[in-house]
Amino acid sequence: MGTLENNIPTVAVVVATYNGATYLLAQLESIVQQTHKPAQIIIIDDASKDDTIAIAHAFAAAHPEVMVVQNETRLGYIKNFEKGMLLATAHYVALSDQDDIWLPHKLEKLLASIGNQMLAYSDSELIDAKGHLLHQKMSTIKNQLSYHTPVMYAIGAWAPGHAMLFKKELIDKAVPFPTLVTHDFWLGFVATCYSTVVYVNEPLVHYRQHTHNAIGADTTKHKTASLTLAQKKQQARARMELLYNKVKATGHADAVVFEKIYNSYASFSLSNNFKRAKLFYDYRNLILAYKKKSGLLKILFAVKMFFKID
Repeated sequence: MGTLENNIPTVAVVVATYNGATYLLAQLESIVQQTHKPAQIIIIDDASKDDTIAIAHAFAAAHPEVMVVQNETRLGYIKNFEKGMLLATAHYVALSDQDDIWLPHKLEKLLASIGNQMLAYSDSELIDAKGHLLHQKMSTIKNQLSYHTPVMYAIGAWAPGHAMLFKKELIDKAVPFPTLVTHDFWLGFVATCYSTVVYVNEPLVHYRQHTHNAIGADTTKHKTASLTLAQKKQQARARMELLYNKVKATGHADAVVFEKIYNSYASFSLSNNFKRAKLFYDYRNLILAYKKKSGLLKILFAVKMFFKID
């Protein structure tokens, strides 16, 4: 693991790339210009077919802290990030998309805010493909807040990877990364099993939106509309089993809550549907904390769980 120099914690930045030649250099420049200098920058490329790898190697030639690794075959963005994270040797790790712009004090601010917790993340300002501000923050789309229990991750969260900083030890607790949920969801979820996820209410990233975003801020873009009802039920059950097993393995007190929720997904009988709706009602303020819903809409959401899955 990286050493402390003058009591200053070391940070590794993992940059996952795939055909990112258009925006990569601007992002890399914003990373090396941080007020808290990264000790290690790992560019992990997922078998790009454009000039991404050439740009990465040219940048590494001028910056000795940069390591470039290229996959021979595609792993997909979750496993690509996982591979990069496992190469990190610093005390803290930050994840970077290939097309954003970090504000200069991002790492400094997150380090100052994380304290003894596992993970901290910030708000982000959306920009378009040309880098122009869209005058919209991630926090205007969904609530961004501190997460103090894994129950708050039961159906979703709004703590994006591009805005995260976390302790290196979190990676060891999170591997292997499942592909059933995104890597940043999994990191945040696992972090809540051990500590609070700290929210910094300040945009520290310009989060670029364009047609080739792997995820982006459009929450409707990646819906599984093509799945059959039976497939959706199977996926929901598998996802809840994944979360329950992880919480149980960590010994967190809220494992009992996840056990009840998981059991309600065992089948979609009227009895289980009622149990699931009641659980969502009882824990609605935690489960739906990230959604911009009024008290009434939270109740209606719980009622909806009797009729559909989520």
